[in-house]
Amino acid sequence: MILCCGEALIDMIETPTISGELGFVPHSGGAIFNTAIALGRLDTPVGLLTGLSSDMFGQQLMAALKASHVDSDRVIHSDRPTTLAFVQLKDGQAAYSFVDENSAGRMLTPEDMPTHLPSVSALYLGGISLACEPCADAYAAVLDRFGSERAVMLDPNIRPDFIRDQTRYRTRLNRMIAQADIVKVSDEDLNWIIPGPESLAEKVPLLLQAGPSVVIVTRGSEGAIGYLADGSDVSVPVKKVEVVDTVGAGDTFNAGVLSALDQSGHLTKSELRTLPANALRVALSKGAEVAAVTVARAGANPPWAHEL
Repeated sequence: MILCCGEALIDMIETPTISGELGFVPHSGGAIFNTAIALGRLDTPVGLLTGLSSDMFGQQLMAALKASHVDSDRVIHSDRPTTLAFVQLKDGQAAYSFVDENSAGRMLTPEDMPTHLPSVSALYLGGISLACEPCADAYAAVLDRFGSERAVMLDPNIRPDFIRDQTRYRTRLNRMIAQADIVKVSDEDLNWIIPGPESLAEKVPLLLQAGPSVVIVTRGSEGAIGYLADGSDVSVPVKKVEVVDTVGAGDTFNAGVLSALDQSGHLTKSELRTLPANALRVALSKGAEVAAVTVARAGANPPWAHEL
């Protein structure tokens, strides 16, 4: 089973009301939650490790996990509030404003984390949970405890507005990158992680030298490129669709990649070290296919396996 570790929240998406004024409709979301939901819908065994509230939004998130066949045994419940992300769409692109103080997800500590993970074969981490403390330290502790024996995919999805202490964040993130087998970044993420005038192609080898076996760089409408430790790379284009919005696009791309690697038997540390270029191409293509369905729908609504 793949265990997704990180935030689950409510996306309050701007929507016209009957009166004509704009209101906000609550949609289940969060980067890590979205990936878990997408994996469940792709018939990939998956669980979620997160903090959920007992409030009405926490109940909504739990119901969504059950409906998409995501194991919730490792969800940590509390009476703290659910994180809310108010989403405004401009030309289909999402802009976010978060309400996250003292939330059920953010206030997790290393002591809250499990001490055993039976049946878990791979870990997926990332999102705002890597920036917001104390939960950032909690998820780093999970990686410290369990990452050496399991395949690890990391998507930092860097949001500078969430970073209170850049030195602490960089130190923690760099340590997690060194423990990961797959690191997926946007071109903006890569330029933030490795600042400087070098091109993206020049920065990728530096990221590979830090520890990962595979680096995936997504470039929006220009598709994605996967880089292997042996110096080879593969690229896939985006699938052309009419975009409704981009909410959850990167998260469901990640689910497609993980699902394909799991299905082909390559989602282990040893297999990823010697991953064939064609296996990476297949995984990136599935990621692009899953993301294309998601962006053609409102909100983070990934496809079921039978829809592909």
